Amino acid sequence: MSQNIMDQIDKEILKILHMDSRLSHKEIGDKVHRTGQAVGNRVTRLIEQNIIQKYTIETHNEHTQFIRIMMKEPNFNAFETFITQFYAIHECYKVAGSACYTLIAHFNPEELHQFIEKISIWGTYSIDHVIRKIDPK
Repeated sequence: MSQNIMDQIDKEILKILHMDSRLSHKEIGDKVHRTGQAVGNRVTRLIEQNIIQKYTIETHNEHTQFIRIMMKEPNFNAFETFITQFYAIHECYKVAGSACYTLIAHFNPEELHQFIEKISIWGTYSIDHVIRKIDPK
């Protein structure tokens, strides 16, 4: 098998890990009709190829926002340092398009108000607040 090609078994393993990364290799193997050792070898290869980058957990967040920042000035490094002080910012992406950054955040209403006041010095923003999450699985 080529170093960078995933077969159907690899894709099934990834799908299972996306749904529950706590499963043992043996449990995954039972689902994909392979031994636990074979699954372990595939997972190791997927990690080495940087296809699997980390294992994580998903927590419940009462509030979720998608925040787009349109910078006034190209002070990107300073802005990227600035946003690290906000624990509610879950992800930050430098993007091409109408915005300079897209943030995924979990601010409660008061925290969001305070955040908006602070980011206004950097430029303009738009916020989409999630009202319901739809699970496509």
